[in-house]
Amino acid sequence: MSKRDYYEVLGVSKGASKEEIKKAYRKLSKKYHPDINKESGADEQFKEVKEAYEVLSDDQKRSHYDQFGHTDPNQGFGGGSDFNGFGGFEDIFNSFFGGGGQRRRDPNAPRQGADLQYTMTLGFDEAVFGKETDIEIPKEEQCDTCDGSGAKPGTKAETCKHCHGSGQLNIEQNTPFGRIVNRRVCHYCNGTGKEIKHKCSTCSGTGTVKKRRKIHVKIPAGVDDGQQLRVSGQGEPGINGGPSGDLYIVFHIREHEFFERDGDDIYCEMPLTFVQAALGDEVEVPTLHGRVKLKIPAGTQTGTKFRLKGKGVPNVRGYGIGDQHIIIRIVTPTKLTEKQKQLLRDYAEVSGQVPHGEQEDGFFSKVKRAFKGE
Repeated sequence: MSKRDYYEVLGVSKGASKEEIKKAYRKLSKKYHPDINKESGADEQFKEVKEAYEVLSDDQKRSHYDQFGHTDPNQGFGGGSDFNGFGGFEDIFNSFFGGGGQRRRDPNAPRQGADLQYTMTLGFDEAVFGKETDIEIPKEEQCDTCDGSGAKPGTKAETCKHCHGSGQLNIEQNTPFGRIVNRRVCHYCNGTGKEIKHKCSTCSGTGTVKKRRKIHVKIPAGVDDGQQLRVSGQGEPGINGGPSGDLYIVFHIREHEFFERDGDDIYCEMPLTFVQAALGDEVEVPTLHGRVKLKIPAGTQTGTKFRLKGKGVPNVRGYGIGDQHIIIRIVTPTKLTEKQKQLLRDYAEVSGQVPHGEQEDGFFSKVKRAFKGE
């Protein structure tokens, strides 16, 4: 199945800014995250969204994608030819020259273990200030019974008698062009060059067993949704004494009750009464760092923004702290006593804002006349 266009996946145009791409990713990642959306196929959609964001959020990868799309320009002519597989030049060369063009890889050479991925859900405050915690992950570890050899205690692996320890077999074949020698992975030892006649009963000859391991993790302050933390050497164990792989922790951040995060900045709405906005006031504003006092000047309008410097999120790479932005929302009362209504009528009369159209030269009267064509 062909991949969907990355811009289509995120629902943005090809000229979208990095900020638009980030906002689209945050919205979709929350919608399809496996911890939130339990519907069938949500996990695949989450992976698709994550893959699209990883490409489009990186300037170099995005430029490459805009030019070549999903096709790798190094893959071959026309973007679809494979010269490293069956029927390619390398295979022909190996057939006629017995594998002389292919560098032999030592089957017993050390190889790095596979990487692991772990998804961690954090509260809003935990992501802002960081935390230390222990997690348990399932991973392959060296078998204690055989010390990773795969052989039953008291025995040991022997050199494969079929490939003589090379991990490869030469298959000879007579053709009209003469005798051709093909080199293939030895199926007796699976390319390891060793045979285990008496396998360890604990690991069945693999040399590793699946265990749940507890790992202490320090999460830095300021991590954001979709970011990941690399824990070196905590992946699967290496092969033939090679180094272990790494563990990648991907973060999912829960939403806050009234704070909204955008990068290192925090946004929230502050309700004010008509009287507070008209006459001015000093109010207490909640922030992630505690309550602070904010002076509201007289005549403040709804939608007015105030900035509290340094009251946002610490940058995860240590580049300072973001700000908090307060957006004013003036609340209109829905239930008034008769006395309160009369006071508002008195205010309207004094200010020339008679609501019932009694004042002929009022604003609403002028609007009525304009519509009537007077």
